[in-house]
Amino acid sequence: MKPKLRIGLFGIGLEAYWSQFKGLKSRLEGYVQRVESRLRRPDVEVVNLGLVDSPEKALDAGHRFRREDVDLIFLHVTTYALSSTVLPVIQRARVPVVVLNLQPAPAIDYGAFNRMADRTAMTGEWLAHCAACPVPEIANVFMRSGIPFHQVTGLLDEDPTCWNEVAAWIDAARVAHRMAHNRLGLMGHYYCGMLDIATDITRQCATFGGHMEIIEVDELAALRRRVTAAQAKRRVAEFRRVFDVQPDCVAGELDRAARTSVALDLLVEKHDLGSLAYYHMGAGCAENEDAISSIILGNSLLTARGVPVAGEYEIKNAQAMKILDTLGAGGSFTEYYAMDFADDVVLMGHDGPGHIAIAEGRTKVRPLSVYHGKVGRGLSVEMSVKHGPVTLLSVIEQSDGGLALLCAEGESVPGPILEIGNTNSRYRFPMGAREFVNRWNARGPAHHCAVGVGRVADKIEKLGQLLRIPAVRIG
Repeated sequence: MKPKLRIGLFGIGLEAYWSQFKGLKSRLEGYVQRVESRLRRPDVEVVNLGLVDSPEKALDAGHRFRREDVDLIFLHVTTYALSSTVLPVIQRARVPVVVLNLQPAPAIDYGAFNRMADRTAMTGEWLAHCAACPVPEIANVFMRSGIPFHQVTGLLDEDPTCWNEVAAWIDAARVAHRMAHNRLGLMGHYYCGMLDIATDITRQCATFGGHMEIIEVDELAALRRRVTAAQAKRRVAEFRRVFDVQPDCVAGELDRAARTSVALDLLVEKHDLGSLAYYHMGAGCAENEDAISSIILGNSLLTARGVPVAGEYEIKNAQAMKILDTLGAGGSFTEYYAMDFADDVVLMGHDGPGHIAIAEGRTKVRPLSVYHGKVGRGLSVEMSVKHGPVTLLSVIEQSDGGLALLCAEGESVPGPILEIGNTNSRYRFPMGAREFVNRWNARGPAHHCAVGVGRVADKIEKLGQLLRIPAVRIG
């Protein structure tokens, strides 16, 4: 079992206020409790330390967050507080921080406020609304201390814009957490000559965390040997439920694909894989070639179950697919196929596995004797990505060796596709096909990318900030 995402929360105040302004502390503590209730998710643990109102408590809070192993901290600014009650927390915790500048009401009721007879009570009422007051001080100290920080400004309640942004930060943190605990299997080798897809796996682990497990193709072939006729028969029945198996798919090819699919599940379980990149040419070992040439249906099932599989040993794209899948967008392997200048769309797709959970209708299974000119045979999948909003994502390697996230939002639109037994979709972009291609290519991505449904570019940008790598949106 992987650990849950753990979010830290604390509010800040000034200890000197409590004896001066009756009821202020309990009121602010209530604010923090309301924030906690908005942060809670079934798969998220919230570590709420309540109000921190002195430097001594701040240091204790930093130690507590370290012990609790939080992934992200929300700092709720409830009223004016000294920056010395904030800095020790974040210095000690050493995780990203989001400053919540949340006011309890859209505006102070000036008339009621000015009719108050007690000026001390008036000051207390003002302090209950002055969350914005210390934020510049906190920002100044974070900046001078070299601590990156992020902000959300809005209302404690009845502010969808504010709370959607908070939710996006949680989603981005969930991705960072999942990537840090992911085990990516690497099976086979690069496709010869594709210099763009080669990557530094040390840099991948240093940026995203996680582990990369080198797997021999022989191991898949050995597991395949153990698959029984009954297991294969059940998997063929699953194929027929899940896919639209075409009449020209012969029983022998379905059986081959079923055996490989069962073996893939065993391989994933054995190595506790959360994603996989693979490619194998083969040079005379019939068992290995038999396994690899019957792998697409099984890999498509895995991708739909949250274990994205990238062909051509595309490690960077396996990472991109995992990010999109963790965001709930899917993440299918794709590349440029052609441009349709008449309809102003870009045709994109790929041979190999597809993310059938984000397909428009049922995914067809067709027999092929060759894959894009590569050695191969067997069954392949043909699908289009669900019509509607989509997000493209590429993990790119920059000239200095560092990684960056490149994304764009567009639409998957209906229309004719190439019915060649591959994934294949038509995408329209706000700036037009010609300009999109120019802008995307100008960033130097590999020729592969991942595509998911929905609009999640804002979350990808936040993920980049959490990982401290550039996140570029084309649009």
